Amino acid sequence: MKAYLTRRYWLSASHRLHSEKLTEEQNRATYGKCNNPYGHGHNYAVEVTVGGQIDPASGMVCDLGELDCVVTREVLERFDHQNLNCLPEFREAVPTSENLCKAIYQILQPRFRAAHLEKVRLEETSMNSFEYSGGEEIDR
Repeated sequence: MKAYLTRRYWLSASHRLHSEKLTEEQNRATYGKCNNPYGHGHNYAVEVTVGGQIDPASGMVCDLGELDCVVTREVLERFDHQNLNCLPEFREAVPTSENLCKAIYQILQPRFRAAHLEKVRLEETSMNSFEYSGGEEIDR
């Protein structure tokens, strides 16, 4: 029997949506006000879902303390209060929320022992959320 645990975290970061593969006009048409040369920021909610067998001794899918430690060290300390455009993860990829979600998934995926990372969900605004569970590449 497989069970799932989803834990929510928060981070704030800024970014400018701009692709070197597009002209200035195409960037403005594609990203609108998000192409502002000075960037803009978001308060993101990050949901990490892990799945696995329920440990008979603890009664849990994974140790919450260990999960919090991994997410804090690998995600929050890396992205919180940063300009995403300046980070190595976005040297070649536009720091869209889709690509941020993918980057977080790829960072966390090898970090779990007992549980398996099922997906990462990133809420950018009350209107926009993104999920990534591995597989097909998302790059612009």
